Amino acid sequence: MRMDFLQQPFSWYVAGPLITVNLFLLFYFGQRFGISTGMKTVCAALGAGNKYHFFKYNWKADSWLLIYILGTVIGGYIAFHFFNAGAPVVVAEKTAAALQQLHIAANQSFEPAEIFALQNAFSLKGILLLSIGGFLIGFGTRWANGCTSGHAIAGLSDLQLPSLIAVIGFFIGGLLMTHLIIPFLFK
Repeated sequence: MRMDFLQQPFSWYVAGPLITVNLFLLFYFGQRFGISTGMKTVCAALGAGNKYHFFKYNWKADSWLLIYILGTVIGGYIAFHFFNAGAPVVVAEKTAAALQQLHIAANQSFEPAEIFALQNAFSLKGILLLSIGGFLIGFGTRWANGCTSGHAIAGLSDLQLPSLIAVIGFFIGGLLMTHLIIPFLFK
């Protein structure tokens, strides 16, 4: 197998079936997918149940998820360090133009330096953006009883109405951030 094949993003017709097989196996074995569920398991395994009732449950029944998360982290590390071709992230021309109007360089990386570079992350604006954003993501994940990947990928494929409602909420929140809040913060 040629290395350049692995260094390119997988097309939808490769990635989609791989995700489908993964979800089918999880459903077949009666398991729930979601990284936020895994984080709950990690917290419970580390003893958070001694202090907070939410984490007091039989986490050992979900111990397989710890291995799944570890595999995800290791796979991400391997993909980035060994299969990364170094090509910039490519976004649509319209998206690039919209980002440039906000003084954010497009087609550079998944984490724009204007937000995530150390000098920007530790500015007052950066600290507020990252801490408030992190709080809202954590709070929203707990309130929605799952994260975007858990609801949008696994919940919708399992035909769960709460996941549909959550995904609609994620979509509306994304539109509000994209068209109202981010332009206000970066202009």
